[in-house]
Amino acid sequence: MKYIIIIPDGAADEAQEALGGKTPLEAAATPNMDAIAAAGVVARACHTPDELPAGSEIGNLSLLGYNPFEHFTGRAPMEAAAQGIELGPNDWAVRCNVVTVGDTVDGQTMIDFTADHVSTEESTALLKSLQEEVASDPKFRGALEFVPGVSYRNLLIWRGDKLPAPFTAETRTEAPHDWTDLAITDAFPRGPGSDVLDELMTASARLFDNHPANFARRKAGRRLATNVWLWGQGGAPSLAPFAQEYGPRGAMITAVDLLRGIAALVGWDRIEVPGATGYLDTDYTAKGRYAIDALDKYDMVCVHVEAPDEASHEGRVEEKVKAIEAIDREIVGPVSEALQARGDWRMMISPDHPTFLSTKKHTHGDVPVAMAGTGIDADEFTAYGDTNASQSSLAFDQGWDTMRWFVKK
Repeated sequence: MKYIIIIPDGAADEAQEALGGKTPLEAAATPNMDAIAAAGVVARACHTPDELPAGSEIGNLSLLGYNPFEHFTGRAPMEAAAQGIELGPNDWAVRCNVVTVGDTVDGQTMIDFTADHVSTEESTALLKSLQEEVASDPKFRGALEFVPGVSYRNLLIWRGDKLPAPFTAETRTEAPHDWTDLAITDAFPRGPGSDVLDELMTASARLFDNHPANFARRKAGRRLATNVWLWGQGGAPSLAPFAQEYGPRGAMITAVDLLRGIAALVGWDRIEVPGATGYLDTDYTAKGRYAIDALDKYDMVCVHVEAPDEASHEGRVEEKVKAIEAIDREIVGPVSEALQARGDWRMMISPDHPTFLSTKKHTHGDVPVAMAGTGIDADEFTAYGDTNASQSSLAFDQGWDTMRWFVKK
C-alpha cells in the first residue's frame, strides 16, 4: 500500500462575503480534491483541542497521529529537531521571531510578525549581534545560544547544565502571528522566566535600532526588524517512531522547520525541494514532482504547503484561493494520478487547523478531511469543502484518531 497525505496548512476557514458566502476551499476550483472526496469519504477532524494552542505545532502533531496532550512540550523543541539540535533533559528551546513592532494610536502594535519577510542573511546578522552583545553577558554563564533558521523563524537554546532555566510548564507566551495589527500590551510573556524573556526582547529592540541591517532596510523603504519575539518554549519531546505506531515508512516534504522537526522526531526522512519557500511564491509543481518520485522509495509521503496559512495571516482572500487552487492543480492532481498507478493506494487531504482571514489567526475547530483509496467505500459527498465536512457523520473529535482510521481501516 502506498499512502499520500496533503496538508494545505490553514486552508479551513469561514464563509467570506467577498466570495459570495463561500469559504476559500469552496470558492476555489479544486477538481482533483473533489475527485478524491467523491471516490472516498469526507470527514471532519479537530486537531486543535480548546485546551491547547490553536497552532500548527498542535495541529500537525495530531494530524500525524500523535496525541498532543501526551507528546507536546512546545513548538520550539520541534524546530530544534529540524536543525539537528539535541536537547538534554534540562535544556529548553524557545522560538525566536524577528518582527516589526510599531507605535500606533492603540500603543505598541504587532505590525508584521515576519519583519517584512526579513532575509535569512539579515536575521542571521541581527542574531549574531544579539549573541555577542547580550547573550554573552556573564550572568548567563554561556547558557544562551541564538540559532539562525530561515528568514524570521529562528531559535534560542537555553542549556540547563550551564545555568538552570527559569521556565516551567506555567510559563506562558504568545505567538506573534496571533497578534497581527493588534496592540501587544497583553501579549508579553508571563509566569516563571518571563522577566528574562522580556529582558532579552527589550535588549534586542535597543540593539536592532541602530543595526546595519536596518540601515539598509530604511534606505530600501522596507519595514524595520525592530526586535525579537520569544515564544513557543519547551523541553525535549519524545515521540515513538511512526513506523512502530502505524507501520508505513514515511517521508516529509515541507519548507517549514516545524514540520521538518516533527518528521525527524517520528523517524521520517525529510525531502528538500528546490524552490519550496514556505510562502505564497513556493514552487508547487516541484513539490508535486518530488512527491511522485518519493513514492518509489517510501510507503507514505506527506506534502505540507504553508501558503494558504500565510495568505490568511495577511488577510488576503484572493491569494488564499489561488494557493488552494495551485495545490489542487500542481500537487493533488499529478500526485493522485501517479499514486493510483502504483497498485493499492490511499490519499488523505487535510489542513492542520483553520486560519480565519477575518482575524488573521489560527483558530480552534474542525477541519475538512477527504480520504480515498483501496478499501475505503465512497460516501454521499461528491466535493471537498468545509460545509460538506460539517455535515458528515464521520467525525474525529480527537483528531489524532484520524491517522489510525486512514491507515488501519
